[in-house]
Amino acid sequence: MSGHDYTALAPEGVLVAGSVLVLLLGSFLPRRRLPLTRWVASAVLLGSVATALAAGTGSIFEHSYALDPATAVARVVAPLASLGVIWLGAGELARTTREAETYTLVLLGTAGAVVLAGATDLAVLAAGYLLASIPVYALVGLGRAGAAAEAALKTYLLGAMLGVTMLLGTVVLYGVGGATGYRDLHAGLVTAPPAGVAVGLVALLAGLAFKAAAVPGHFWLPDAAQGGSVTAAAFVTTVPKIGGVLAVLRIVDLMGGVAVAATWAVAIMAAASMIVGNLAALGQDDTRRLLGWSAVAQVGFLLMAPAALSDPEALPAVGLYLAGYAVTNVAAFAVAAAHPGRRVMADWAGLARSHPASATALVIAMLGLVGTPPTAIFAGKVTVFSAAWGAGWPWLVVLAAILTVVSLAYYLRWIRAAFIAPPDDQVPDGGAVRSASTVAVAAGVVALGLGLVAGPVLSAFSGHLTS
Repeated sequence: MSGHDYTALAPEGVLVAGSVLVLLLGSFLPRRRLPLTRWVASAVLLGSVATALAAGTGSIFEHSYALDPATAVARVVAPLASLGVIWLGAGELARTTREAETYTLVLLGTAGAVVLAGATDLAVLAAGYLLASIPVYALVGLGRAGAAAEAALKTYLLGAMLGVTMLLGTVVLYGVGGATGYRDLHAGLVTAPPAGVAVGLVALLAGLAFKAAAVPGHFWLPDAAQGGSVTAAAFVTTVPKIGGVLAVLRIVDLMGGVAVAATWAVAIMAAASMIVGNLAALGQDDTRRLLGWSAVAQVGFLLMAPAALSDPEALPAVGLYLAGYAVTNVAAFAVAAAHPGRRVMADWAGLARSHPASATALVIAMLGLVGTPPTAIFAGKVTVFSAAWGAGWPWLVVLAAILTVVSLAYYLRWIRAAFIAPPDDQVPDGGAVRSASTVAVAAGVVALGLGLVAGPVLSAFSGHLTS
């Protein structure tokens, strides 16, 4: 499969067409009927996954878009994560004027993340970046609080600046390599001036650092997680990472045999993200901001896989880790969405006594984000660490292990807060938001289940990148 096969883009087409349908429904339905758009958006996401599972393999549109294990991971994990985001935010958005618009932006952002993951052409990568970024700006800004406007402005300014930087990188690489398609570009870069290759590579990675929320493009994420709605926070800390990390994976593959510095650049990004994310999370009291810094730290662990791409375990390892992170992070935000009145650590006192289901989901999510067995992230970390060690990055593995221990401090602090007795003057938060509580429990169960069946999941993600 290498021609102009439009049917091969059915999963992406379903997402884009579905977003238009949801937007039209939201424009004409009365407010009391707007919850219908949630069901339509959910059907669109499940339909996209169904078509992805039936898709073939190869490369389409003159080798500008790959249908391989990396794209398959994005096509399955990103829509399912967005499905969880939609339902954890159902209580927050129910019958509001921004309900249909939010679902439209989620669908478009999901399509952008998938395109980022599958792009094997610099022009397609740039288009995917814009499709994945613009909905994020709007999602963060839809929140009614003043902090949402500040977070949206910071997100937009950083995204636009690094987006222009990435476009500069694509122009430089095209100029020195003579092509935009990765297959032909690789051949051109072999004889290209090393300085030009280095400038193009650094600029390209800077843009992808924004999408993955890795250092140095991470500054926007904690503010977006804290200031935006819980729906926006859950989405921006989960789905864009899938496209961003897999796009970095392809760039490292493109640079194989051309620039050894590519793996070093990604390894340094991984180390910096782990260090900054974990150390910044230690001092957080607002739980959503804590999850924002946690997302920065987690991408550091994820980026170890692209740095270790020379090891055959790297590709299935990143697929398993991305799936585990997505479901675990959604579970954590679902707990936050189920109890919107609890924001700082002290507010969570007494949760285990009054809402044992939410407390159980919280324990699974926090221990899962640490990477304790038998959760999915534990299996992902073990395989990523193994791949990094096998690829010759022992110092990176040791650093990651140390910072995993450090992360226990802030993840366990949230668990401790949920299990201590509440003060006498604390006002009860009432019942949990049912939809979010259901998502929290379901996502927690899936996070455990993925860890228990890690072997078959790794086999499903195994394969080779289409170059």
